[in-house]
Amino acid sequence: MPTITVNKADLFKSLGREYTTQEFDELCFEFGIELDEDTTDQDRKEKDGSERPPELKIEIPANRYDMLCIEGISKMLNVFLSREDVPNYRVVAPPAGELQQITVHESTHQVRQYISAAVLRGIKFDQARYDSFISLQDKLHQNLCRQRTLVSMGTHDLDKIKGPFTYEALPPQDIKFVALNQTKEMNATELFEHYDKDEGSRHLAKFLHIIRDSPVYPVVLDSNRNVCSLPPIINSELSKITLDTRNVFIEITATDKTKAEVVCHILVAMFSGYCDEAFTVEPVKIISPHNHESREVPDMTPRSTTAEVSYINSCTGLNLTAEEMCGFLKRMSYIARPSATDKDLLDVDIPVNRADVLHQCDIMEDVAIAYGFNNLEKTFPGKSGTIAKPLPINKLADIIRLESAMAGWSEVMPLILCSHDENFAYLNRKDDGNTAIKLANPKTAEYQVVRTSLLPGILKTIRENKKHALPIRVFEVSDVAFKDETYERKSRNEKHFAAAWCGKTSGFEVVHGLLDRVMAMLRATFIEKDSGADGYWIEELKSDTYFPGRAADIWYRKKGKEAKVIGSFGVLHPSVLKAFDLSLPVSTLEINVEDFL
Repeated sequence: MPTITVNKADLFKSLGREYTTQEFDELCFEFGIELDEDTTDQDRKEKDGSERPPELKIEIPANRYDMLCIEGISKMLNVFLSREDVPNYRVVAPPAGELQQITVHESTHQVRQYISAAVLRGIKFDQARYDSFISLQDKLHQNLCRQRTLVSMGTHDLDKIKGPFTYEALPPQDIKFVALNQTKEMNATELFEHYDKDEGSRHLAKFLHIIRDSPVYPVVLDSNRNVCSLPPIINSELSKITLDTRNVFIEITATDKTKAEVVCHILVAMFSGYCDEAFTVEPVKIISPHNHESREVPDMTPRSTTAEVSYINSCTGLNLTAEEMCGFLKRMSYIARPSATDKDLLDVDIPVNRADVLHQCDIMEDVAIAYGFNNLEKTFPGKSGTIAKPLPINKLADIIRLESAMAGWSEVMPLILCSHDENFAYLNRKDDGNTAIKLANPKTAEYQVVRTSLLPGILKTIRENKKHALPIRVFEVSDVAFKDETYERKSRNEKHFAAAWCGKTSGFEVVHGLLDRVMAMLRATFIEKDSGADGYWIEELKSDTYFPGRAADIWYRKKGKEAKVIGSFGVLHPSVLKAFDLSLPVSTLEINVEDFL
């Protein structure tokens, strides 16, 4: 969980009273956060010799991005303590009546295609507020924004630049400006070289890779073609915010539209309270001609949902009425009311800063927090108590593991992710597009798909251990995964057993012997195909994965069910061995364990 450091005196002033460490610790626990440390009694000297004021270090749940600053913590606690009402965030028109505009060019699709924006007008900064404003952006960049790869924020003094604005993507040599805290004008290429070499810019150099390899870089320009920012790297010195700034222009660029809106909502919700008209934000018009789209952002309208009274009571063990629940939800910054159409439903308005609320279970948890976890009745599970035992499939897998190990084979546990080529091309198999689950944004080429076979992992294990004494005999009992549109999650797991023998005399009969041993322990009898009895038999298999004439399908007939292929075994084709950088023959076996249940 992230730990937020806040000025102790400032926080207690905003809460309207002084707390002892124990009292504040109890308040944090009641709300669902945790006081990690109070530095009051510590000797904390600044570099100039001055005394550093006492601070509180508070652990915040990882999903509560709206509490990553003192403004969010104090606001939520004040509402929880019923000292303040739930903020009414409103979108108001600008004094002149004409909205600021950002026109998005089609070129941005090459690098960072989404943008959101807002204006905080009439904001009043002091040093503490300014520091908190910058700190919140840094913390959001670190977690929700995934180190700026998904989202990055730019904040500007609106009185120093002039709209309407454009969001474009230009070649780096065409982007010339004086970057924040710099004195020399440079183009983007020169700026990147400067950050690579400058020791004082290491905090920015770690973000350069995000756009460095792109032929064009994103840039926000004002009406005079002055550069406002080069996202996600740096803002311009021209639009730098100071303590005297009164109107803040916020632009948020992203590769994920939903995340961009979430970040925008949190930023304006936290600091709109410092505007002359508290909790108001001025919208910005986003125009995308290439998408035939025009919208106004941000939308501060609360999200509407419903929650079941019976569900909340059953989960918490309470017997609250709908009206009582609405009162508790108000303490957690919701606006809730009993449904007019169903007495078992609550109509709940979720404030824009609560992006963490995704399901009625989140609402149930907040009811329990407001009621008080310590006030919930302590009960014994009673009839729900059970004695643990393994699932049948896991028990079956353990039997196979034991028998394989007793036969002299060593168990391995490779990763479930592999490259697309390892799963298909290396095994001389074709991808039909409907089998493997592919990662949308793999970090490396080694983790592109979820494996559909255990063979790639086993063969890679042999490759990395081929200097060991021969023969190498390894097996694995684990899951593979497949696309499956019949499931709600559109995928399913299967438990497989696979084994591989690598050595100078590796042949068809080696893994056949292991197969017979495992089948005997699973009480499956070897039978003739046409006998009609229950059991298994093998038939010749023609597959590019195996050496011609040295492979077989494994057929299995279970009582009351039709016979089907449950796996295959054989000697691998030389091209497969070459793909996995193996020079000795390898024979393999793979079966679907779930077919025995």
